[in-house]
Amino acid sequence: MTAEILAVGTEILMGQIANTNAQYISRRLAELGINVYFHTVVGDNAGRLEETLKRALSRSDIVITTGGLGPTKDDLTKETISRALNRNLVLHEDILEKIKNYFEKRNRKMSEINIKQAYLPENSIVIPNPNGTAPGCIIEDGGKMVIMLPGPPKEMQPMFDETVFNYLRQKTGIMLVSKMLKIFGIGESDIETRLMDLIENQSNPTIAPYASQGEVTIRVTACCSNHDEAAALLSPVVGEIKSRLGDFVYSEDGEPLEKVVFNLLKENRLVLATAESCTGGLLAGKITDIPGSSEVFERGYVTYSNRAKAEDLGVSWDTLNKYGAVSRETAVEMVTGLKNKTGASAGVAITGIAGPGGGTEEKPVGLVYIAAYVNDNIVCKKLQLSGNRERIRNDSCLNALDMLRRLILGMEQR
Repeated sequence: MTAEILAVGTEILMGQIANTNAQYISRRLAELGINVYFHTVVGDNAGRLEETLKRALSRSDIVITTGGLGPTKDDLTKETISRALNRNLVLHEDILEKIKNYFEKRNRKMSEINIKQAYLPENSIVIPNPNGTAPGCIIEDGGKMVIMLPGPPKEMQPMFDETVFNYLRQKTGIMLVSKMLKIFGIGESDIETRLMDLIENQSNPTIAPYASQGEVTIRVTACCSNHDEAAALLSPVVGEIKSRLGDFVYSEDGEPLEKVVFNLLKENRLVLATAESCTGGLLAGKITDIPGSSEVFERGYVTYSNRAKAEDLGVSWDTLNKYGAVSRETAVEMVTGLKNKTGASAGVAITGIAGPGGGTEEKPVGLVYIAAYVNDNIVCKKLQLSGNRERIRNDSCLNALDMLRRLILGMEQR
């Protein structure tokens, strides 16, 4: 089966919002073995929407629309699709009652224009919307399928997951299940060399490595009819990949490195403190972006200047004057001072030159020192990173997180 995702909204064409819905739906459809060949965007214009819909139906088995299901005059998706498929719009009293209750629970008065949201094309399957007032629907017509979903992702995603996904799975009879192996500390070319025979001889499951932002992801995907079959297909392949790549693999469930470290800190009842210079709080931000991070995060310092390193962390002026802010000696004194000042059971300090200026022949842009500790075990690492300022800062954080992961697990530092 093939699908096309048709986003409705002038605001997308004008660049005011990103079409994240298409990305999400494509990823979920891939799990069902449904190929997506086209992403289309059309503005809030009935004529162009009808023309685009007919073109989509001529080349795809399934057309999934997002947006245009609101109560205002420029929300034209239902009306246009109903007209194109020669279907009347029918009032659903139960949906109207749910919309009224939605407003009552929020102590708001429902406007008359919201009534239009209770109208759906005749002989369609209702997709409930627990998070908003716009229900979706599924229409099967002449061997084709049109699925209408609202635009807000917080409404669209649960509706897709709870209704559409299961409906389509019954139609396809197959599903694609993937394991996402996350790898840090080894390059994509080295990975491919180690896995070349597996990649060349792949059938089911398939193996697809790709690099992104300083790390590598390997997607291992099985085509199957149920989760038990998926586990039987995936387990030996994932196991073989992990045996060849060893401790460079930090997750097989697609979790980012900061979430893996968060879990390790929590499981081992460790509390983290950070001291950052060139990363300017980026590392602390990655940790505190995780819900529940207050359980594992003590505090963070951004000691950008030499004076801050001296006053906040106790780095000696003799060290700063003799070795400089970007040095192994300063990084170690930063993390030692952090440990003494906070009493946190784990900590990391980063100092470096993120660029684009500030480098010298002796200390070029991309030179970074990271010191970390867990309990009484302190390690320090020198890096020579490349790329722009954003890349150097991000790679510094990834290295710091990996150092913490290895310290907690008692692994060798790479």
